[in-house]
Amino acid sequence: MIEVQGLNKFYGGFQALKELDFTINKGEILGLLGPNGAGKTTTMRILTCFLQPSAGTIKVENYNILDHPLKIKNMIGYLPESAPLYGDMLVYDYLAYVAAMRGLDGGPRVERIARLVELCGLKEVVHKAIHELSKGYKQRVGLAHAMMGDPEILVLDEPTSGLDPNQIIEIRQLIKEIGKEKTVVFSTHILSEAEATCDRVVIINRGVIVADGATERLAREFGGGAVVDVTLQSADRVEVAAALGRVAGVERLEELLEVEDGLLKLAVFSKEDEDIRPALFRVIREAGWDLLDFHRRTETLENVFAQLTREN
Repeated sequence: MIEVQGLNKFYGGFQALKELDFTINKGEILGLLGPNGAGKTTTMRILTCFLQPSAGTIKVENYNILDHPLKIKNMIGYLPESAPLYGDMLVYDYLAYVAAMRGLDGGPRVERIARLVELCGLKEVVHKAIHELSKGYKQRVGLAHAMMGDPEILVLDEPTSGLDPNQIIEIRQLIKEIGKEKTVVFSTHILSEAEATCDRVVIINRGVIVADGATERLAREFGGGAVVDVTLQSADRVEVAAALGRVAGVERLEELLEVEDGLLKLAVFSKEDEDIRPALFRVIREAGWDLLDFHRRTETLENVFAQLTREN
């Protein structure tokens, strides 16, 4: 549905985007991740035709952003990080104003507003002034604005920025509900949110795509094999290192905690994504060491993100 090809963007002598290539499938919820200054917002602004690329292009349903910007804008609903709301207007009046700009009138306008009030959970505040609303409700009004034209694609820039944990959960659930009917592209710094919400993530660092795929696949691909965390009591570190290092499949051992009160905590890395726990446990049992903790570490999106965006 969306095809990004060789996308570059320069601001003077600074290159914000460098040869981006990726596609977004119809009905997909895609998370655009990256540290501050990575190029996420620039990518979204080009996708929504607010900026022109320095080179390359984006096609939406075979329409090129350079040749058909108005056609593409009609297909996209865009919520920037700071929703451009008029604080002195009532929520209903504001939505009616947006509907009028979208060409809706009479019965269709009333029906569309009612639908969005229901979908975005605005019933309790629909007759309140926008400046009286919490940040979470303002984001909901912004979402309703972005969806007023019933767009095929919804682009959300940091939709949960500044929200409290309960509001984040509410917006996350709302995005998943919208994703049942729309193609959704959103950027976020909250990696657990992307992990819980997205079908796929694209990680950008310094204007370059460093990872693209489902979170589970990225964890396997960049996790560097399986890791088993082991905590022993009353064990000599030299003997432990020698014995566990000889286990088939073990690549290396990393000491996580100095010997303290008789405790020794180790991370045991395997050469491949294989389960080395049975062999490790046999060695520990035969040596007679007291085993306090023994578990296989689960690679998370946070770990992958840190690994791929870490500064040298």
